Amino acid sequence: MSTLHVLSHSPFADTRLTSCLRVLGADDAILLSGDAVYALRPDSAPMHALQAKQATFKLFVLEEDLLARDLTLPDWAQSVNYAGFVELSIRYDKVNTWL
Repeated sequence: MSTLHVLSHSPFADTRLTSCLRVLGADDAILLSGDAVYALRPDSAPMHALQAKQATFKLFVLEEDLLARDLTLPDWAQSVNYAGFVELSIRYDKVNTWL
């Protein structure tokens, strides 16, 4: 069963991203939104953690939040708008929001 994991909190404030990366299944994906997009800061520990596992999951980033924080999308990730977020929610069997 595939799961879309939605993260919206800064990876520098807690361990949600680390915990999420530990439980990812083979068919799972992560959607970074809100302050969670700070995980894409170059040369940061969260970015290195994502890069280390990039071949094992799909990474989506809410485009509006990426642009608002002036960050660059890695080649191995895909940006989505709000309509794309809805489509992802339908495509995956479950949605797990890390509150």
